[in-house]
Amino acid sequence: MPQSEAADPADPADDSADPADSADPADPAAAGAAPRVLVIGCGALARELVELTRPLPHVDVTCLPPSLHNRPGGIPGAVRAKIRAARACGRYARIFVAYADCGTGGLLDAVLAEEGVDRLPGAHCYESFAGQVDFARLAEEEPATFWLTDFLAWNFQRLVIRGLGIDRHPELESMYFGNYRRLVYLSQTDDADLLALARRAAERLGLAFEHRHTGYGELATSITTAATAATAATAATAAAGAGRPFAAERTPAAARPAIGVGAA
Repeated sequence: MPQSEAADPADPADDSADPADSADPADPAAAGAAPRVLVIGCGALARELVELTRPLPHVDVTCLPPSLHNRPGGIPGAVRAKIRAARACGRYARIFVAYADCGTGGLLDAVLAEEGVDRLPGAHCYESFAGQVDFARLAEEEPATFWLTDFLAWNFQRLVIRGLGIDRHPELESMYFGNYRRLVYLSQTDDADLLALARRAAERLGLAFEHRHTGYGELATSITTAATAATAATAATAAAGAGRPFAAERTPAAARPAIGVGAA
């Protein structure tokens, strides 16, 4: 893997485009297709979501720009717009949001409660990768931890150094990171170049470095459970001839132990 982060065609580096889309929910040509499941995700999870849903029938993925993590107040409204666009096209019988709370302070949950849509459990995507138990242990062990994933390791310069304006105003680095003591890289793939980039990020910020290989972790369980439960519910609705694909967007609580709108 080359060291130039812009050379990675699978990462959604261009916030004006959505390379993770497996179907355009606003495409009028899709309106006559069979009901499907739509996963609305964070662009920082695009690669993982595409891989996890590839073998799942009737599941499409669309992602929002990963730069929203630098301004999380924009996440709830952007998610709502995606949900409503998907419903307007008439193609999707079920929608699932592949975001955790992600710094919205409960505002995303308020939107999802209004729209009747579930999301990933927990406060951060890091929790989905590490697993709730291990993430809680790591966070308690060192609360002053800065987290990286494969995507963030690859895009550290773009999203963190340039995205936060540190390249233009170096004095901001101590304001943003002065209270951190450790960087933990939660890797999804076994990639020596990404590992080197993560180490370099820790050195750049003057933080102790720790690497934990998580794979897709509980993200895989959550997405698979959401897709299969939604597909089964869609099939049951169609068999019953209800003809109202959006009448019960949420999966009943008893049927979704790994998924929820509440924070961990």
